[in-house]
Amino acid sequence: MSENFTSEERAAMKERAQEVRKGRTTKGKDQEPAVLEKIAEMAGEDRAIAERVHAIVKEVAPELLPRLWYGMPAYGKGGKATVFFQAKVKFKVRYATLGFSEDAQLDEGAMWPTAFAVTALTPEVEERIAGLVKRAAG
Repeated sequence: MSENFTSEERAAMKERAQEVRKGRTTKGKDQEPAVLEKIAEMAGEDRAIAERVHAIVKEVAPELLPRLWYGMPAYGKGGKATVFFQAKVKFKVRYATLGFSEDAQLDEGAMWPTAFAVTALTPEVEERIAGLVKRAAG
């Protein structure tokens, strides 16, 4: 089965397993230091985008608490990730991803996007991220 996954995917699954094991002892504790550490490890554009996403989430949806999810920054309530960021280098792709779980309140008709490619931050992109995060938080 493991041959069906890339080495990056296997690494992310191992990180998630570690997060779950650590979660038993860190549940309810502030995980922001771990998120900021993960963001600081990122390079260039990924780090700049992740830093701004972090600031935007804290500003528009402070009820969403920072946590790690598959080794990447995420934000949510009740131990669930609602919003997450994936650095492009994580899976060796051409863009970073801002994603939303099924807990996000983004429902719009019979179909709506749950992930967005982010290649650069402009004022318009930041405004759109803020709106999506605010909606997702409910």
